[in-house]
Amino acid sequence: MLQRDMDAKYANVMERALFNGVLSGISLDGKSFFYVNPLEVWPEACKARHDLRHVKPVRQGWFTCACCPPNAARLLASIGQYMYSSSGDTAYVHLYAASEADFDIAGTMVKLTQKTDYPWQETVTIKVNPEEAKEFAVAVRLPDWCGAPRLSVNGKALDLGQITSKGYAYIRRTWKPGDTIELVLPMPIQRVRANPQVRENAGRVALQRGPIVYCLEEVDNGSNLPAIILPPDSELTAQWRPDLLGGVVTIHGKALRVDEAQWDGKLYIAAEAPPAAREIEITAVPYSTWCNREPGEMLVWIREA
Repeated sequence: MLQRDMDAKYANVMERALFNGVLSGISLDGKSFFYVNPLEVWPEACKARHDLRHVKPVRQGWFTCACCPPNAARLLASIGQYMYSSSGDTAYVHLYAASEADFDIAGTMVKLTQKTDYPWQETVTIKVNPEEAKEFAVAVRLPDWCGAPRLSVNGKALDLGQITSKGYAYIRRTWKPGDTIELVLPMPIQRVRANPQVRENAGRVALQRGPIVYCLEEVDNGSNLPAIILPPDSELTAQWRPDLLGGVVTIHGKALRVDEAQWDGKLYIAAEAPPAAREIEITAVPYSTWCNREPGEMLVWIREA
């Protein structure tokens, strides 16, 4: 679709799928795999319910029909083909990661070099090195999750409103070796809410920072994750954790946990006031990294009060 219509909405879906769905399917050591990508896991239910037996609480070493492991390996090996493309006298940058790419732009060889710690950091630097001074365009994608991107060339800020079309900023100029593009993509923590037609997610939010979707795990937050409630005014903060899961940004904040003791083992209780709840600290990790520590519950869509 992106090759037929250079619209960033296709690359936005590609980025979300690659950073979240694809990466969650393989363990950090590359030795085990998920067949599906559930947004909630309760290990006891996965074992007891026939309709959930395809949802595994831990990654599997192999499958009888092993289509997923080699497909994951093939996709990761070909990731460079998804990052860049060219058309006419324009070089397109679709995905952000430290990399190099060579283009033949109207008979002139051009090398683009990305330096970035994306998706943990907000800044992407792209060196443009044509063989000789040449006029052409470099188009960089402005992700749909970013509300206030900033773009500059050689330190001079550009007016995005004048150069943006279908989610790409087209920088057309006479490029010289060593010219530098700097793209800053601020990454506030966002609460994502599903369309009300998605009934299972009514009254729930998912957490996202940049292109990364987050989840709660039992190892950080205790069991019965659906008992956790995230108030709308709870402040959420991001923290870089080089010691965790190979180095990730985690999300932290205050939440509430419903006190289950007041049911005293009963299925229902009648009360005028809402159930008692205590304040807790929650930790959310990137969904792509779940189940790389202790097996347990996992939850993406969190109750919101």
